[in-house]
Amino acid sequence: MKHAFLLLIGGMLFFSSCDDNEENEVKPEPAISEVEIGSGNNGIGVIGRDFHFNAEILAGDKIDSVLLQIVPKAGENYESDWSFEIVYMQYKGSKNATVHKHFDIPEDAVEGKYDFLIMITDENGTSLLETREINIYTPENLPVDPQLSTLNIGGLASGFFYRDGEFIDGNVLQKNDTIWSQVTIEGVKGDGIMYVLLIKKDLGHRPETTDAIDFSKAIVYDVYEHKGWEDVDYFSNEVFDLETFTFVRNAPDFKIGAEADNNIPEPSPISGEKSWESGEYYFGVVYKNTTYNFNFFHYIEFEVAGF
Repeated sequence: MKHAFLLLIGGMLFFSSCDDNEENEVKPEPAISEVEIGSGNNGIGVIGRDFHFNAEILAGDKIDSVLLQIVPKAGENYESDWSFEIVYMQYKGSKNATVHKHFDIPEDAVEGKYDFLIMITDENGTSLLETREINIYTPENLPVDPQLSTLNIGGLASGFFYRDGEFIDGNVLQKNDTIWSQVTIEGVKGDGIMYVLLIKKDLGHRPETTDAIDFSKAIVYDVYEHKGWEDVDYFSNEVFDLETFTFVRNAPDFKIGAEADNNIPEPSPISGEKSWESGEYYFGVVYKNTTYNFNFFHYIEFEVAGF
């Protein structure tokens, strides 16, 4: 009986020890990195317009959910009550994920400074909360508001390949076609720079900011910048002087199949990953206002043939 009693006590101690270990077990928590809130991580949202969010997530065990919230900031005053919440469940069960999302800031949003909350919940019961800051503007109160005014592509026998949002005679450029492209952005001042790019679609590279351009994949059609503009104005890569009625700068000619692009300060060879191939291409403008840390991008798609 004495031995049986000792075995019983030993068993109780063993199970108690297991319970304590389970209770004291430190579960790995999720982690987050490469967070971008707003275009180019500028922390700006515009009512009624697209908003950019990006983050790399690594779960402690497996991701359960990703929650984004925009909530009033302590000490701030607002014209009315407003908050926003969106939950992403498509990453559930994954160990890691790139969360790259675009959503519109609702029309009923209220201008002001807010806390932007990122809540990562893990299937093991742990969670991570990150708090950043966001400024929400109405469009009319933005310090600058870059928007596309003109995107034309010309140079073919018909005069234009793309104009006023439409392809004129099909959407295929052939090897050895020579094109030019006029790009005009309105609503800018201060300092800014635009890149006009041609990128093979199958490379999966469609940069939304100038800082994100991978020049090993992007063919640069044109680069142009403005500096020290005190007033809001139009910015174009074709500059016409109204006093002399002459062009100060013309959009460059560019041959489909050229050996080098128009990057500055030195043209880059069109080789490696960005070598010419037949297939679908992105063509677009990526602009950054460096004075106000404000970004803009716009892309169209067409085909290149003959390679």
